[in-house]
Amino acid sequence: SKREIKMRKLDSTKVRPLRSEQLLHIEDHDFALRPGFGGSPIPVGIDVQVESIDSISEVDMDFTMTLYLRHYWKDERLSFRSNKNKSMTFDGRLIKKIWVPDVFFVHSKRSFIHDTTVENIMLRVYPDGNVLFSLRITVSAMCFMDFSRFPLDTQNCSLELESYAYNEDDLMLYWKHGNKSLSTDEHISLSQFFIEEFSASSGLAFYSSTGWYNRLFINFALRRHIFFFVLQSYFPAMLMVMLSWVSFWIDRRAVPARVSLGITTVLTMSTIMTGVSASMPQVSYIKAVDVYLWISFLFVFLSVIEYAAVNYLTTIEERKQLKKRGKASGMYSMDAVQAMAFDGCYHDTEEDMDLSPFPEPCEENETRASQTNISNADTPRLKRKRSLKGNVGRIILQNNHAIDTYSRIIFPSVYIVFNFFYWGLYI
Repeated sequence: SKREIKMRKLDSTKVRPLRSEQLLHIEDHDFALRPGFGGSPIPVGIDVQVESIDSISEVDMDFTMTLYLRHYWKDERLSFRSNKNKSMTFDGRLIKKIWVPDVFFVHSKRSFIHDTTVENIMLRVYPDGNVLFSLRITVSAMCFMDFSRFPLDTQNCSLELESYAYNEDDLMLYWKHGNKSLSTDEHISLSQFFIEEFSASSGLAFYSSTGWYNRLFINFALRRHIFFFVLQSYFPAMLMVMLSWVSFWIDRRAVPARVSLGITTVLTMSTIMTGVSASMPQVSYIKAVDVYLWISFLFVFLSVIEYAAVNYLTTIEERKQLKKRGKASGMYSMDAVQAMAFDGCYHDTEEDMDLSPFPEPCEENETRASQTNISNADTPRLKRKRSLKGNVGRIILQNNHAIDTYSRIIFPSVYIVFNFFYWGLYI
């Protein structure tokens, strides 16, 4: 009756469809079903524009990327009449009322659609039923990295797209424009990596319970910047190794100087190695930087062991000389080290040492040494007055051990060979 019709019009609980929905005949169709349900699979084209690669995390083995994801398909249920053959553009409010592809990111950890100032979603419908659906998304996905060549490595990562519900019998996912379907911003850059290439590929994924699915891949190769690690790891390690070689030129009797230098370089190398390991995932294989740092640590450690051998052999040699001298009138002769330890004075020559068991004070030794210098112009003390440089060189040569002499040549030579081999292998 007319009264019932009037009451329906006045019912405020009923929401009248929007004009756009009336034009697209949304209420006339069941959009829970895909287009062409029961027939051949619906083709859905994809193209992607990468806006930025926000971060690469070695510890978490993932990357974060912001991109524009665009879908193309045809749904004749959305066709409409248009005299000028113009398309209609909508925002995200219409998405919940029509069918859209359920594409998701395989191996993704986190993802979201940007919503400032509104949801970054665009839907464009053409009169013949062709649809363009565009999203602006940030996604964090896994990247299976191999650090065996770190930091001289190149990492290959991929972002994978796939339909969640529709297998290949219902939906055919493909790149809309082939290899040109993937585009990137010209200003994309990363702090630790060069972006060598971007490429698009496709394949199939099989699940035992649901069947085969079309899968699309966004592949990109990243080559690491080496200069940062040269400054932070390699160059300090080289300096520590070379600093440990200074020990070979120090008097073998200067025990505190050589021991403290060796311990300092060992501890510094340990600090460098700890700092590098702290910023890396705890992998169970050896990385390239580990090889270099451990070999450098070995060189520093061997320099400490080298002085231990020199000091031990020197002590053995002095004991043998002491035994050969034997007893002279119930008195033992003393070498320079023993004499210095006894009276606190440094003795250059055996003539400068008192052979008595109770040596005279240092002042008397100096007086006797000065008298000897007057009578003999060629004594070492007069030479030191004439040429300090020549005297220092003489002391170094006289107090040098054969092991120190060989170490000055062997250690640098082997380390240079190692560096040539290392950089030639990994670069």
